[in-house]
Amino acid sequence: MEDDTGEKSSFIVGIIENRAKEVGVAAFDLRSASFHLSQYIETSSSYQNTKTLLNFYDPMVIIVTPTKLAPDGMVGVSELVDRFFSSTTKVMMARSCFDDTRGGALVKNLAAKESSALGLDTYYKQYYLCLAAAAATIKWIEAEKGVIITNHSLSVTFNGSFDHMNVDATSVQNLEIIEPMHSSLWGTNNKKRSLFHMLKTTRTIGGTRLLRANLLQPLKDIDTINARLDCLDELMSNEQLFFGLSQALRMFPKETDKVLCHFCFKQKKVTNGVLAIDNSRKSQILISSIILLKTALDALPLLSKALKDANCFLLRNVYKSICANEKFSSMRERIGEVIDEDVLHARVPFVARTQQCFAVKAGIDGLLDIARRSFCDTSEAIHNLANKYREDFKLPNLKIPYNKRQGFYFSIPQKDIQGKLPSKFIQVIKHGNNIHCSSLELASLNVRNKSAAKECYIRTEFCLEALMDAIREDVSVLTLLAEVLCLLDMIVNSFAHTISMKPVDKYTRPQFTYDGPLAIDSGRHPILESVHNEFVANNIFLSEASNMIIVTGPNMSGKSTYLQQVCLVVILAQIGCYVPARFATLRVVDRIFTRMGTMDSVESNSSTFMTEMKETAFILQNASHRSLIVVDELGRATSSSDGFAIAWSCCEHLLALRAYTIFASHMENLSELATIYPNVKIVHFDVEIKNKRMDFKFRLKDGPRHVAHYGLMLAGVAGLPSSVIESAQSITSKITEKEVKRIELNFQQHHDIQMAYRVAQRLICLKYSNQDEDSIRQALQNLKESYINGGL
Repeated sequence: MEDDTGEKSSFIVGIIENRAKEVGVAAFDLRSASFHLSQYIETSSSYQNTKTLLNFYDPMVIIVTPTKLAPDGMVGVSELVDRFFSSTTKVMMARSCFDDTRGGALVKNLAAKESSALGLDTYYKQYYLCLAAAAATIKWIEAEKGVIITNHSLSVTFNGSFDHMNVDATSVQNLEIIEPMHSSLWGTNNKKRSLFHMLKTTRTIGGTRLLRANLLQPLKDIDTINARLDCLDELMSNEQLFFGLSQALRMFPKETDKVLCHFCFKQKKVTNGVLAIDNSRKSQILISSIILLKTALDALPLLSKALKDANCFLLRNVYKSICANEKFSSMRERIGEVIDEDVLHARVPFVARTQQCFAVKAGIDGLLDIARRSFCDTSEAIHNLANKYREDFKLPNLKIPYNKRQGFYFSIPQKDIQGKLPSKFIQVIKHGNNIHCSSLELASLNVRNKSAAKECYIRTEFCLEALMDAIREDVSVLTLLAEVLCLLDMIVNSFAHTISMKPVDKYTRPQFTYDGPLAIDSGRHPILESVHNEFVANNIFLSEASNMIIVTGPNMSGKSTYLQQVCLVVILAQIGCYVPARFATLRVVDRIFTRMGTMDSVESNSSTFMTEMKETAFILQNASHRSLIVVDELGRATSSSDGFAIAWSCCEHLLALRAYTIFASHMENLSELATIYPNVKIVHFDVEIKNKRMDFKFRLKDGPRHVAHYGLMLAGVAGLPSSVIESAQSITSKITEKEVKRIELNFQQHHDIQMAYRVAQRLICLKYSNQDEDSIRQALQNLKESYINGGL
């Protein structure tokens, strides 16, 4: 089946909802022949969960029902698609097409695994909505693409997105995971990149798309993460293995994952002669996929050689399941019986076309040999014509390139043309320093050459029918091969390559726990550290005993960068990559929530404050104690008293939830939370005042710090008149004087409670540490002395 989507998405998504706020999603990937089914209760009136899932799949087509079944107060999935995915093709299908009984039967027949392993029998009643969406999706694909999906050929997953960390669509944008924000400000050759662009050194299209999927939905399973990290450890310590694998992966075509869909779909038989032209194109794609598969199978021995002595679980598993699998060698032998040994996958159009015409061995089909002779004769005639024109018109540098649309054409350097081009040349177009053109003789030969090639394709497909059926029987091993190659491409060419390009010991292996602290020592921003040569590293420590950090400091002191940095380090760790830090131990995060930036949303008629409140409501409704919540400047878009009250009450809600939270704020009163709640820690970004100017150190320090009138200093730098600044200074000094004294007194009164709580916090950390007994005894002794001396 034709699929020229390249790196773009190739997902067809069916989506349906009921009045109980339940949504069923079926996402079919045309490229890798996989089917992802999800069903969940939508907790947000603005469909944030659905929006996140659609943002992840980035579909080319979305199938919905025409009837609006949204509960009261909800926008409905159809309107959601219109509003946020307007560039995506939206297809309306009748409600009768969303048949859950038919969907269940189809999934059972098409799934490559045993249906009992998928737990289909228990899913039928519970997940009827996603099965209904599956029925509509498969019906549309088979009708629109003119194919029949091969039985037991699809990789089917249920609730796949919820086995991973969930990063909502707003956070993806705020954290610059896929696209950088405000990239237009940096010019065309901007250095500012997203996390995806930084890691995008993969060599295959499937590897690039797997990387994107992992960044949008990082892993939650510690064993899987550690298996990837063990693999990275071995690659970093074994140079021969790293370069051997890099070389082996280069031998596989970029589109290896794409080959699968041609064996998972059978073309419907078309008897109408009118469609003969279209059939030749389909035959060409089929031949191309066989050549691509042959090239991939030819590269397997090199991969096998590279992996033979690997020690880590992941690479040993790849060796056993792929390199030692006899099905691949028997498949290669079967292909060798029909396909010429010298044929290889090519990307240059004319070379690819010639390879496709001569794919099948000579002597197998008489009509094919005749068509090939005609193809060779016309190709030779075209080159002879070019030689004749070079002599007749004194154009020694005339070339005869080829492209899919035009066929052969002439390319003549402009400097070779003296005066006017001879009248024999037609369709003259200027192209850079060259002139592109044709002639009546060339056009006639092109038609004959194209006709001969089409005849070659159709006869070749006829010869390959038995081979295609044999390959389809083992389509599940091809699925495995494609998955393995994408994974190796991501780990070797993206993760290992990125780490190897950094100075030694700049990236470290993260450690994981399910209940321990989140501790990062000398963490750096993975994107900005490559832009700024002297990036200042900062630490973070969050635990059950200290689960909220309030970050204070003037504008431009580094608060937003710090918040973004922590989230990106966590995402990097949970996709199984090293992180930019001296040391990192993390509690597995189930969801990342961010509330950053302030802007009006004109499309949905929401002010800055309304947008802010909607995002905050989504966080409070969906966060769990395993979530990581990052909030930047909550409540500043409304009156100061209301904003402070909202920020304070949201902090109390999150403290009760025990979620790890980083809260950046200008509201100095918010630091009083630490006097009431000992699990709140106050930190600030260091700033020195010199000659009424601020010197930003970008270094995080413990405790609150009152920088008097920093807003007025920045206003002065921006150019506000000095009289205005002086007036504002006298007003604010009267307001803040009493407030500062009250806050200081409050901190002194609660000093003893804070000390006791810090001791408890250190004891909890020692509980989760993996140090030996002597080290723990020494740590306890140091803790006792620090407490007595008041140095905690």
